Amino acid sequence: MSITDWIVLCGTLLLILTYGIYRSRGQRNLDSYLLGNQSLKWWQVGFSIMATQASAITFLSAPGQAYTDGMRFVQFYFGLPLAMIFLCIFFLPIFHRLKVFTAYEFLEQRFDLKTRTLTAMLFLTQRGLAAGLTIYAPSIVLSSLLGWNIYWTNVFMGGLVITYTMLGGTKAVSFTQLQQLLVIFAGMFLAGVMVVRLLPEGVGFTDALHVAGNMGKTNVITTNFSWNDRYNIWSGLIGGFFLSLSYFGTDQSQVGRYLTGKSIGQSRLGLLMNGVLKIPMQFLILMIGALVFSFYQFHPAPVFFNTKQVEKVLQSAESDSFRIIENAYHEIGIQKQEHVYDLMAALDAGDETRRAAAQQSLHELESEGKEVRKEAVALIKKVDPAADTNDTNYIFLTFVLTYLPQGLIGLLIAMVFCASWNSTAAELNALATTTIIDIYRRSIKKDAPQLLYVRVSMLATLGWGIFAICVAQLANQLGSLIEAVNVLGSLFYGNILGIFLIAFFLKKVTGTPVFIAALITEVLIILIYLEGSVAFLWLNLIGCLTVMALAWLLQITGQFKKKEGTVATGLPPHE
Repeated sequence: MSITDWIVLCGTLLLILTYGIYRSRGQRNLDSYLLGNQSLKWWQVGFSIMATQASAITFLSAPGQAYTDGMRFVQFYFGLPLAMIFLCIFFLPIFHRLKVFTAYEFLEQRFDLKTRTLTAMLFLTQRGLAAGLTIYAPSIVLSSLLGWNIYWTNVFMGGLVITYTMLGGTKAVSFTQLQQLLVIFAGMFLAGVMVVRLLPEGVGFTDALHVAGNMGKTNVITTNFSWNDRYNIWSGLIGGFFLSLSYFGTDQSQVGRYLTGKSIGQSRLGLLMNGVLKIPMQFLILMIGALVFSFYQFHPAPVFFNTKQVEKVLQSAESDSFRIIENAYHEIGIQKQEHVYDLMAALDAGDETRRAAAQQSLHELESEGKEVRKEAVALIKKVDPAADTNDTNYIFLTFVLTYLPQGLIGLLIAMVFCASWNSTAAELNALATTTIIDIYRRSIKKDAPQLLYVRVSMLATLGWGIFAICVAQLANQLGSLIEAVNVLGSLFYGNILGIFLIAFFLKKVTGTPVFIAALITEVLIILIYLEGSVAFLWLNLIGCLTVMALAWLLQITGQFKKKEGTVATGLPPHE
């Protein structure tokens, strides 16, 4: 990067970091440190929720996902608006009425301590692993920019966000998320504009979309049903609904965001704002990936986008062999350019026969290119058996660093860092909150001064941050990060959601059947995933229904003592 880019990058990040710490100074009690005194307005809640989701993974990996697999990933979010409505009706009133720090406090009041602790542990496991992925994503950027070893880069990036979150708590996370989102939206908008402006003369936005569409990259809606198809309208509406419901209704990284609302009405509006804006936002991010794909039909694309791995091969004894592969891929690119122009001419003339012929030729060349890429990947693996051979996460980054002008590169890299701070800080804050409230204060030290709890919360943030850094060191083996983080969530979210739905709707089911059913269900879900016959989104539905069915069967067939009375949840007694 140029000096201008470094000034833009460092200046943007320093201003946001300083502002967040300044606004959150002087916190001496748990309510302030973990809930921000429940003082946020609806739009702050909404932006906070959106920012927590919009990690660096979203902005690095999603365009690459569209580049390789088209825009059908957007269907993943189709169930989200329905989940927001469900949460506003059923979950949010109870959480606000009980004035809880975490969602899991409710489970002890409804069931018992062991069910609360188990659910909290399931969350801590899942979210602790996911935090490692969100640290790894910006490390990719810094490693590519500076040539640093990715492992030391993970330590550096993790250390930054740990310090930021420890000093400020929830207020630091919430106060800075609006500023970070503004940087993110500005960066993505400018990136989209620049992709179009860098297209050859006479090729516009519509032309680029037509090219992407004819190459299968704008496949937003796919209606075919298949259990092992990851992204179609059915898995998105049904599996996505259950995943979103569990993520926003039971994951403390999200529950903690809308519990900071100054009233239940403000929290509701924040959730609904997220339901309205999330799909269009994700659609536009994926469309940028489709536009980048079109861009590379007119410009030479690298045979492999992870330049550090390419450099290793070029410095090895296999350098000449790799150069031959690169040249073969370049020749295919030149042939594709000819057919792309032919396709555009056919579209302008309305010549369907010529269009179909050009499209067929492009698909054949695309297949040839994939075979050549396989040869390149095999050579990379031969030189470095531990190499990350999935370059999806590097596609958009390579475009930014190669083609965008000075200053804008710095802004887009700042965007990636802001997105990382948004989500990782919220995750570490949620992990610390759950550890302190559901484990430490409940089972280890019940009556301690507030200042001690704040200090232990800071230590918990540090501990989970170190754990996340350790996970980040293994993340290069997981392929597309945006898929990996959602696969990881799907292994736990259905089970956790089922526990909460039992608490809300199966009023006669007590704690011990739920506890046993949750343990059995988690094992079953992991086995189903390892078997590989079901797409990951369906695991959310299967996990939810399984734990509910098992708990109900155990309750009616076993001799389990029913809990006397009820808690102030708005639910009738169990008897």
